[in-house]
Amino acid sequence: MNPSEPRLTSLSHGGGCGCKIAPAVLSEILKGTLQMPIPKELMVGIATADDAAVYKLNDHQALIATTDFFMPIVDDPYDFGRIAATNAISDVYAMGGKPILALALVGMPIKVLSTDTIGKILAGGASVCNTAGIPIAGGHSIDSVEPIYGLVVLGLVHPERVKRNDGARVGDVLVLGKPIGVGILSAALKKEVLDAAGYESMIANTTKLNTAGPELAELPGVHALTDVTGFGLAGHTLEMARGAQLTAYIKWADVPLLPNVSALIQDGNITGASGRNWEGYGPEISLESGLPAECQTLLSDPQTSGGLLVSCSPDTVPEVLAVFKRHGFDDAAIVGHIGEAQKSRLVVNC
Repeated sequence: MNPSEPRLTSLSHGGGCGCKIAPAVLSEILKGTLQMPIPKELMVGIATADDAAVYKLNDHQALIATTDFFMPIVDDPYDFGRIAATNAISDVYAMGGKPILALALVGMPIKVLSTDTIGKILAGGASVCNTAGIPIAGGHSIDSVEPIYGLVVLGLVHPERVKRNDGARVGDVLVLGKPIGVGILSAALKKEVLDAAGYESMIANTTKLNTAGPELAELPGVHALTDVTGFGLAGHTLEMARGAQLTAYIKWADVPLLPNVSALIQDGNITGASGRNWEGYGPEISLESGLPAECQTLLSDPQTSGGLLVSCSPDTVPEVLAVFKRHGFDDAAIVGHIGEAQKSRLVVNC
């Protein structure tokens, strides 16, 4: 970061996936779009708030299309680019596909940030695309009040291996690929109280590509797949439960957390997006007694470039955990299960 320039996080009103429009507001905005004509080739659209659109090309290929962009979650420009690119590519993996190319989306305050800083943001994104084995084949840029960076990502998947977020079945087990707490760490970073170890764990979590997705999609016992991002663990689990018209159960004691997040919450490091998320979907959630005070905050904490959430049959769990381990997700854990529909779409217990 150029010392003569302002901190990147000081230029944004919200960082990372915490920039998302609140769930209730987004639902109101999108309600009229469901009336649009839908071609038979469109396998996945906006009906179930899935991670990406999927369009069937032929009997062997379906095209996955997604886009994601946001304002800075960190001050280092190269890391910002890496996080944004990893987050955008994740939606292709979450559908069970493999990315094939990306387009860059760039909005920068060109009178505030130097070309060197902007170049580092783009270089960070390019480095992640290189790791994923895809080119940045083009894009679009504008002069913006706030710095914005992200990608359009296209991918391919066999039509029979598309993994939607609404396929969960009664008796399924829920497995989460990454620990949560990114929003808490980002809030601490913005207040300049995040130590070096916390920053390192945050970067390691948010720049790890969810490459396990395609292999998970090959398992017949995997019934639903999504990634946990801006609406938090609760929000994306709710999308899974709503889509299947069932109830999800999360055992809070089994949810993996990033280091030191509980202490950071006690010191007041909480994002505004966490509260907006809870306002949007809190009435659908039942929190049983005995849960720690920080549970609600972490459930709704926005996860920039979060982990994959898998709904699978109990006998598939060992394979799912083995796939995660092969791809380096050592924190992957069983966090709950799917049951018959109840009054609450999500029940959280100790």
